[in-house]
Amino acid sequence: MAAERRSLKIALAGNPNSGKTSIFNGLTGAHQKVANFPGVTVEKRVGFKKYRNYNITFVDLPGTYSLTAYTIDEKVARNFIINEKPDVIINVIDSGSLGRSLYLTTQLIEMGVDLVIDLNMWDEIQHSGIEIDTDKLSKLLGAPVVKTVGSRGQGIDSLLETSIAVAEHGDKSHRHPPVSYGPQLDDVITNLTHEIGRCRHCHGCGNPRWLAVKMLEGDREIEKRYVPSRETAQSLSDALDSSLEHLKATNPDDPEIIITEGRYGYVAGIIKEVMTRPPVDRMKTSEMIDHILTHKFWGYPIFLLFMYIIFEATFSLGGYPMDWIDAGVGGLQKLATAIIPAGVIADMIIDGIIGGVGAVIIFLPNIIILFLGISLLEDSGYMARAAFLMDKLMHYLGLHGKSFIPMLIGFGCSVPAIMSTRTLESRKDRILTILLIPFMSCSARLPVYILFAGAFFGASAGRIIFLIYIIGVLAAIVAARILVKTVVRGESLPFVMELPPYRRPTGKSVAIHMWERTKVYLQKMGGVILIASIILWALGYFPKRVEYSQDYTAQIEQLQVSDEADSADRVDELEAQMAAEDLEYTFIGRMGDAVAPVVAPLGFNWRMGVALATGFVAKEVVVSSMGVLYQLGDGAESNSETLINKLRSPESGISRLAAFVFMVFVLLYTPCLPSVIAVMREIGWRWMLFSIFFQTTVAWISSFIIYQAGRFIGL
Repeated sequence: MAAERRSLKIALAGNPNSGKTSIFNGLTGAHQKVANFPGVTVEKRVGFKKYRNYNITFVDLPGTYSLTAYTIDEKVARNFIINEKPDVIINVIDSGSLGRSLYLTTQLIEMGVDLVIDLNMWDEIQHSGIEIDTDKLSKLLGAPVVKTVGSRGQGIDSLLETSIAVAEHGDKSHRHPPVSYGPQLDDVITNLTHEIGRCRHCHGCGNPRWLAVKMLEGDREIEKRYVPSRETAQSLSDALDSSLEHLKATNPDDPEIIITEGRYGYVAGIIKEVMTRPPVDRMKTSEMIDHILTHKFWGYPIFLLFMYIIFEATFSLGGYPMDWIDAGVGGLQKLATAIIPAGVIADMIIDGIIGGVGAVIIFLPNIIILFLGISLLEDSGYMARAAFLMDKLMHYLGLHGKSFIPMLIGFGCSVPAIMSTRTLESRKDRILTILLIPFMSCSARLPVYILFAGAFFGASAGRIIFLIYIIGVLAAIVAARILVKTVVRGESLPFVMELPPYRRPTGKSVAIHMWERTKVYLQKMGGVILIASIILWALGYFPKRVEYSQDYTAQIEQLQVSDEADSADRVDELEAQMAAEDLEYTFIGRMGDAVAPVVAPLGFNWRMGVALATGFVAKEVVVSSMGVLYQLGDGAESNSETLINKLRSPESGISRLAAFVFMVFVLLYTPCLPSVIAVMREIGWRWMLFSIFFQTTVAWISSFIIYQAGRFIGL
């Protein structure tokens, strides 16, 4: 008879850039899902694994440097440990940044949790010549130490076995020694710990020493949780007041600062005991490279050069597979036309589904190349340098330095970028950053740029796309200056940006990051874009027109039996006019009549206006909308013609200047619906409405100025 399976809950905690995600992926494989932590909108990744007689649930806690609960991520991580009580916590540490990482470790030790120390990126330690005595480190911390290389999957099995051993036996060979803050502070903590142990009114705290430290730090949230009231626990209250008076009398600093310095001192002592550095280590090498890449003058052109190379490659290299997919979509339409009987269903499949989704999916190679370039820069450590460079510039212009990190994420997707502002302590900084993130051009806008740049700018398309991204950054800078002088006032808190050492990106790590981003794009193909394409097709198909301005059918039949030389051209022209009248009579045509006066001063036709309106759902829908609208608006014979050729033709009614202005408008106007919902969740519905109004106004005014100026100078 098979033994009954036991459930285990294992949490992963660690600093940002510690490789925690790689370890989580190695432990769980593909068995993952995303949910929200209880009571908050912060996302958590949960993974599952069946191993021996265990059903193991892994929870990836938000990356954080501390558990002091100043930021939302810190609070979420700490509350999960307190409330959910995981069986084991794997503390993932960047081996090359041991000193910085152990600060979080000391806080986990004080909480009394069953802990496994994972020294990740161990291969980099070996290459750098740094030596770490892991046996001594294990004894000093009172927790088993495992060496891993998460990006290559090395050491994952040993980490899993060790975690199960700790869960099974509490790892009796390891008991956390108390964190020492020096004789003076240790005596104060010991006395207060003794008083907490005697107090009959305190409840639920299994670690009196940890509660004593938190009370001395002034952590009111923890105190309220375990101590019902100062009046009820009078003796404990007197002991706390006495301890605080003693600390203030013997030290000019606040108790919280004394405890923080004590932790850093404790960590420094451990580092001296266990680590031996060579004359030149990995960080020194990184510093030598940084003299060039973060130079106060040369750093900016180097950064722009890297970005230019990525965008140029995105268009030029992606052009070949894009043409193949485009030809495949056209062939699929021809095949569907041949095998599906004519009627409403055929029109929906050919014009709505294939025309709409196909117009977006052809840009998949470009998206993959963009994500590949960004993943390489991120994994190498260069993106942190880019943030450091921009931090200097943006801080000079009045922006918060730490805000650039979420804005950098915004180049991928606005939703996680908006959520990542939870690491900002000041609400003013969070509001300002969230309002600026949509100016960073997300990957969903890229298909629009590729479509219009490819149709109207030919060999210069890559440079035009690069220019659009630069415009977005400049717009964010100008918008920031306006906002901090008007609706979002206040002082920014100081910020020190972490610069991790340079690393050689691994193929597996880059592939995982590239796939995670590409997967979101593919999921939209079968979700929001498919649904939007069908709805848009239906709005452009119904109601059917009965009476026309002229008898097109009779004229076409007469020309088809005519021997005139230009009869075929006349038939095509009449069919296009008839299709245009059909489209004008539909719901989408009437919508176009409504939006036309608003977008006409920008040089846009009504189809472009409708596409912008539908793009509120998702920016990729702008392209699928153009595909459906130009499919419906042409004669039947031109359905297989590519969308790029249709836009390029004089009949489209789009000038080169209008195409550029359209890209600028897509860059600047309100983000997609999920982003708007994320704004509401993070800072409230009033700021959400302001964000929509502000960005749409900026987009319209900017586009108007560019278009009218372009016309004035004859572009």
